[in-house]
Amino acid sequence: MADLDFSGKTALVVGGSSGIGNGIAQALRARGAAVHVWGTRANAADYAGDEGSDLDGLHYAQMDVADFDAIEAYSPPFKSLDILVLSQGTVVYSRGEFKMPGWLKVMDINLNSLMACAARFDAMLEKAKGSLIIISSTAGYHATKGNPAYNASKTGAIGLVRTLGQAWAPRGIRVNGVAPGLVDTKLTKVTTGNPKRREAAIAGIPQGRLGTPEDIAGAVLYLASPLASYVCGQTLVVDGGLIL
Repeated sequence: MADLDFSGKTALVVGGSSGIGNGIAQALRARGAAVHVWGTRANAADYAGDEGSDLDGLHYAQMDVADFDAIEAYSPPFKSLDILVLSQGTVVYSRGEFKMPGWLKVMDINLNSLMACAARFDAMLEKAKGSLIIISSTAGYHATKGNPAYNASKTGAIGLVRTLGQAWAPRGIRVNGVAPGLVDTKLTKVTTGNPKRREAAIAGIPQGRLGTPEDIAGAVLYLASPLASYVCGQTLVVDGGLIL
């Protein structure tokens, strides 16, 4: 479909080295985009052999998204930017988010860095009349026992989509989001890697299966395309019916 052909477009996927972000990055590349990704390791080779990491054909750079000065100082190797996908995220288990070090770590990566990245690239997106897509979570719509920072950060991300969507639409930038349900990635192995928890989780999903990075990528492709030209400030829930 011509509307899903991103040939000649440039994309940056923050958190694109693995998991959902990697699936999004490869989906954009497969449809013609030149795709840059940020990850936490020194170089792309450091991800070799990792499940959910395929950096073939992607342009990789290391970035600590909790270092807001580094984001501001970043000198991009691309001259224009059409699509910015913010898919960074972390979680602290064992009630670590009830203490301030865990709380601040999660909030900086999951929420504060979203604004730092958006602010760094908003001028490039405006010039290209581009699209910003923020990956949050269905956790933003319900309580998540044991993870207050993760929950607050994802709730905040959904609110940020609305507010930036309203603020930047007059500048020609479309801001939208995707809220994945339970997707089988490194971040969710505490659930998906435990047979009993996995079975219980799937039992609560009407479609009867876990999500995949490709499921989320499909929604991102739509939101980044001309098919969504009049969609602004919305977060699309992609969860197999989990929160119904």
